[in-house]
Amino acid sequence: MSASPSKANRSVTVPDFVKAKSVGRKLSMLTAYDALWARMFDESDVDALLVGDSLGMVVQGHQTTLPVTLDEIIYHAKMVTRVTERALVVVDLPYMTYQVSNEQAVMSAGRILKETGASAVKLEGGQAQAEAIAALARVEIPVMAHVGMRPQSIRKFGRHSAIQRDADQLLADALAAEQAGAFSVVLELIPRSIAAEITRQLSIPTIGIGAGPDCDGQVLVSPDMLGLTGFRPKFVKPYAQLREVVQAAVREYCQEVRDGEFPNDTHSHQ
Repeated sequence: MSASPSKANRSVTVPDFVKAKSVGRKLSMLTAYDALWARMFDESDVDALLVGDSLGMVVQGHQTTLPVTLDEIIYHAKMVTRVTERALVVVDLPYMTYQVSNEQAVMSAGRILKETGASAVKLEGGQAQAEAIAALARVEIPVMAHVGMRPQSIRKFGRHSAIQRDADQLLADALAAEQAGAFSVVLELIPRSIAAEITRQLSIPTIGIGAGPDCDGQVLVSPDMLGLTGFRPKFVKPYAQLREVVQAAVREYCQEVRDGEFPNDTHSHQ
């Protein structure tokens, strides 16, 4: 009997992730914030898990990602890496943990890798953060860049759904990230044609979110993809409607408790 796909495949490494582009294999990535969901995603053969600072919005209840701290992202990343056997785990560098100086970027990223066991970090930026990316690459910390709509720049863009259309700047940002040593680049909210051209020109994988099907891989915020948040922008396909399932289950439980139907003899020790 052959082993299941999860057990047959070894853990995905940064070189594996990069090589996928050259062999034409599309990469799948989801966000994960705790052990419960990380284990389920990992067992379902997702290629990479992103411990995203999106946790500020979907877990902590903030309106933006800006309040997330380095200690908080490390706390969540520990839970994810504790149960992950196959997927490459990438952790976001939160707002103002890398923008002050290259030294700050190295110290913050170093803490993440040292304390969580994750394989890589992600930071938002291209040309403007090229020096920080290069500083991380020099000390052999794998870094994923992020260009296009950048949630940490929400005060500049004004809203999370602002599509970025400056083709020259977007390409320059992506190329600068690659040249600085990034192993991959997230492209967020970019017209399909621009994302396709960036993907064609880069030798490292592009991971799209709202950037069309021509990228080398895709990432989604998992609660959105599972229909848990009710957030349904154009680029999100809800593969399930778990919000409705959960609420129906909770309502049934509450009603049975009120009616004295639960627990019954089946759920009681004699």
